[in-house]
Parts: sequence; C-alpha cells; structure tokens
Amino acid sequence: MKKAILLVLSFVFMFLKGSSQNDSISENKKVYKLKPAIDVPIIAIGTLWSVFAFTKIYNKTHPTIDQINRLNKDDINAFDRWAIYPYSKSLDKISYYPFYASIPLPLILFMTRKEMRSDFLQLTLLYWEAMSITGLIGTNATYNVDRYRPYAYSSETPMEKRTGRIAKNSFYAGHVQVVATPTFFMAKVYADYYPDSKIKWVFYGIASLATGTTAYMRLRGGEHFPTDILLGTAAGALAGILVPHYHKVHSEKKSTMSILPYVSGEINGLVFTYKFKKN
Repeated sequence: MKKAILLVLSFVFMFLKGSSQNDSISENKKVYKLKPAIDVPIIAIGTLWSVFAFTKIYNKTHPTIDQINRLNKDDINAFDRWAIYPYSKSLDKISYYPFYASIPLPLILFMTRKEMRSDFLQLTLLYWEAMSITGLIGTNATYNVDRYRPYAYSSETPMEKRTGRIAKNSFYAGHVQVVATPTFFMAKVYADYYPDSKIKWVFYGIASLATGTTAYMRLRGGEHFPTDILLGTAAGALAGILVPHYHKVHSEKKSTMSILPYVSGEINGLVFTYKFKKN
C-alpha cells in the first residue's frame, strides 16, 4: 500500500512541476484573505470535536447476535434497499489507498507552485479549516446516528464482522468525505490562482475520479448505503470548495447581491437586488 501511495504522489508531483511552465497567476496579489475571528474558532472546535468523537465512534457498543438476526431488509428505505452487499475485505483495504493518498495532495500543490509557496501558511490554515469542518460534520453524524452498515444485513458476512464495533457506523460515508475534501480543495485553489489555466479542469477531474472510485469501493464493499455515499460526497466536496471560495479576495468588478428589508405602509417584505459584473 505504501508503494502505491508513493507512486501516486510522485506522479502528481511531476505533473504539478511540469505544468508550472504553462500557467501564471493573472496578478501578483493575494488570492485569499483569512478571517481570524471566524477561522480560528472553526478550526479549534472542528479539530477538538473530531479528536474526541473519533474515540467514541470506533468504540460503540457491539450489537448482539440477536439484534443482528432481527434486522429486516424491508425496514431499509427503497432507495437504499438494493445496495446490500456482503463485507469485502479486499475492497475495504483498497479503499484506503485514495484515502491516505489524497490528504497530502493540497500540501504538495502549495509546495510545488511558485505563486503558492509564499502563501503556504495561509493556504495550509485554509486547508486545515476545510478538514476540520469535514471532521466536525462527519464525526458528529456518526456519533449521533446508529445506522447498521449494509454488510450487517447480509448473511454472507461473517457474524463476527456483523457484530463488530463499527457495524453501526454507516451514516455517513467518512472515507468518501475525507477524499472529496482535499481533492476538491486542491482543484478550487488551483482554479483560483490560475483562472485562465487550460488544465484547471484536470484537477476537478482528478477530484471526481478519486471520490467516485472511493465511493464505489465503499458501496460494493458493504460499508455504506447510497444515501451515505451521496451525503459524504456532497459534504466533502462542499467543504473543499466553499472554504477557499468564502476567503477569496474579489475584484471591484464583481457581481453583487443584496437582500434588504422593505417597509412601506402596510406592505412589508424583502428587496432583492443583483448587480452584474462589468466586462
């Protein structure tokens, strides 16, 4: 597994280094601006909660054999019912490849791009914030919701596995979420630094491929239901994209939107205005 991860990381490193000759940032100015009053509490709360919750969600009370035998597939919603697969040890193991490989990718991007190296600390803090949000939301869901994994419903899965300590951690797909956050974060940051780059969509393609591959393996491995996969994908991708988006320094020629209260006699409401950016 280590060799596979190193191979992937080496390929990405060479790709980033080679593409640097073709791309240049449009203006020599800051792309993002930190908001310490907001960012620091989010990072602190997300990190501390994630550390605490991890110790809990992997030590839940084991389900009994009687509880497992009483599980009924008909109790599963119709959208998820078809996806009951037995546990696959091989797919479970392989799903950790993109899981571990994706986490350092943004840091490699920051170190290999000239324009980003000077912003390394800032970008690392933004990445930490995105991951802390991912950890906060993901572990909170698993901590508060006991949902049996699909393999717990399958008689083909050994009873020892069905009654294991993580058998109730299906909600929602943490592996998928963790892969989506760094890869989509990397894609978004690259696109913001090099908006005119012809290869920026390649990064979104990498993010989609890595996330989709992980999602497939977790689904077919009996680890998660489709709704778990969809939630994990959405939560991870949104965290990766929105954190840098809300810290981006926009130019004056930007589109603006405002919503203001309106009161006139007996008429109360909201006024919505949108100003289009100049060409």
